[in-house]
Amino acid sequence: MQPGQQPLRLALIGMSGAGKSHWTKNLAAGGHPTVCCDDQIERRLAAELQSGGYRGINGVAAWMGWPDNPNYAEREARYLSEEISSLDEVLTELEKDRKRDLVLDTTGSVIYTGNNILMRLRRQMTVVYLAASADEQLLLIQRYLQDPKPVLWRGAFQPRQGETPHETVARCYPALIAARRQSYEALAHISISTTSLRELSPPGTSRNAAVGKAFLERIREMRARRA
Repeated sequence: MQPGQQPLRLALIGMSGAGKSHWTKNLAAGGHPTVCCDDQIERRLAAELQSGGYRGINGVAAWMGWPDNPNYAEREARYLSEEISSLDEVLTELEKDRKRDLVLDTTGSVIYTGNNILMRLRRQMTVVYLAASADEQLLLIQRYLQDPKPVLWRGAFQPRQGETPHETVARCYPALIAARRQSYEALAHISISTTSLRELSPPGTSRNAAVGKAFLERIREMRARRA
């Protein structure tokens, strides 16, 4: 932040696997303060996770279980409660310190956190939606199946007789993406196709300040065109 400028405040939203953490890490490499909501939620669930032998974001996904797990609905609600508390904590700090910079790596379920949190998020930050194209939906499904992250299905997981859970995910995940898309677009100030960002980040690139800078420039260009 230069003298007289507004602080840099970005909230990255989108489906799991769309690249929120990737771009957050590249911005962190350039010295920008960052917060990962997944890490904050894991911290809040630490005692329960440790008692069950779970660890890391994949441990949170394992603790939550597949949507057909008897404990899933209860743990889905618990996860969302901790997500709301985490966002409330972050936003309260931003409201107290108007000059603070922050890049916020949200979860895919941020749109379920309620109007109060979402209105505050839009007031305090520039919300950037990383929108996966139709062609990339298969990749998002594959990432979820191969490297599960916590996902709030909110009733979108509808198994059919004879299906395995993996088969149900493959069939229902596109419907979950479609159901969320409108909410992401309504929340965001800027929507960026993940396909259009590929040129900014060569394969294997991570924690690169130059890549983070190019990402910021792309956002500023798009914001300027909408001004």
